[in-house]
Amino acid sequence: MTDVPPTSLTTLSFKQARVLTEQIAVSMGSVIRGKTPQIKMAINCLVSRGHLLLEDVPGVGKTTFAEAMAQSCGLSFSRVQFTSDVMPSDIVGAQIFNQQTSLFSFRQGPIFRQMVLADELNRAPAKTQSALLEAMAQSQVSIDGTTHPLPHPFMVIATQNPEEWVGTFPLPDSQLDRFQVRLSLGYPDQATEAKLLTGAGYRQPLAGLQPIISADDLIDLQRCASQVLISESLASYAVAVAQGTRSHPELERGVSTRALLGWMGVARTHALWDDRHFVTPLDLQETAVPCLAHRLVAKTPQRGTSLRQMISGILDEVLNQVPVPR
Repeated sequence: MTDVPPTSLTTLSFKQARVLTEQIAVSMGSVIRGKTPQIKMAINCLVSRGHLLLEDVPGVGKTTFAEAMAQSCGLSFSRVQFTSDVMPSDIVGAQIFNQQTSLFSFRQGPIFRQMVLADELNRAPAKTQSALLEAMAQSQVSIDGTTHPLPHPFMVIATQNPEEWVGTFPLPDSQLDRFQVRLSLGYPDQATEAKLLTGAGYRQPLAGLQPIISADDLIDLQRCASQVLISESLASYAVAVAQGTRSHPELERGVSTRALLGWMGVARTHALWDDRHFVTPLDLQETAVPCLAHRLVAKTPQRGTSLRQMISGILDEVLNQVPVPR
């Protein structure tokens, strides 16, 4: 997660926050049809100051999803198409020598936007992927010993193709752990897909999409979400879930402390949809798989079961075993 600039607490009420999040969801839903759960979870990630990983096959609307979110929230946007020959300087920028002045000047890369789409991130080698780590962790980049702050709010939305596809590089664990939420859009249902084909705007779905809120409104939303309360009993429950994954015999590695912090942030925003100023066990349970599953490492995949399904099943098992506080 990245930090909101230190200022006084927001005057936004929890009811106003709910209305704003619903307006963003309606705006995105006018472009991304039939994906309301994914839209809500992505908004949870944005409002909790996290970064989003979209993992799916090409052609299901991942890029359009990111652009719709940026336009709906009035954020500056850039897209970086990752390939095997993309260099770190192509992302963060570089020092350029000016022959007329005999001085170096910094040329900003596409990372200097409020929302950055890292398209097909796993087609780039590890060195290029790592160029995003500092930006995602601290909202800054360091070049030649100089630190350059990134704009606020700041979010990275990365897309990746399934790892078994040709020409992909697995994202390292340190990179995966920086993503607060992982989602899969999947194919639309038959009725929605038929409407897309007959609709007049299916070739330019983003045309005419207007900002619903401003960047300042989003920062207010982020501050409001940070004021949602988490009780000590719920914090202990979350830690018990983490311990359950760390000691599970089928997992090589369980939930990290960073993952727990991100999970709590998303649960806080999830509470805003119900106009609540406190987190319930249901908030944690409904956000557990998108926030935690991609951080777990299995020892040996079960035969006939995909790794993703296996890990999600293990996480559900742990959640069912840990007593829920009342």
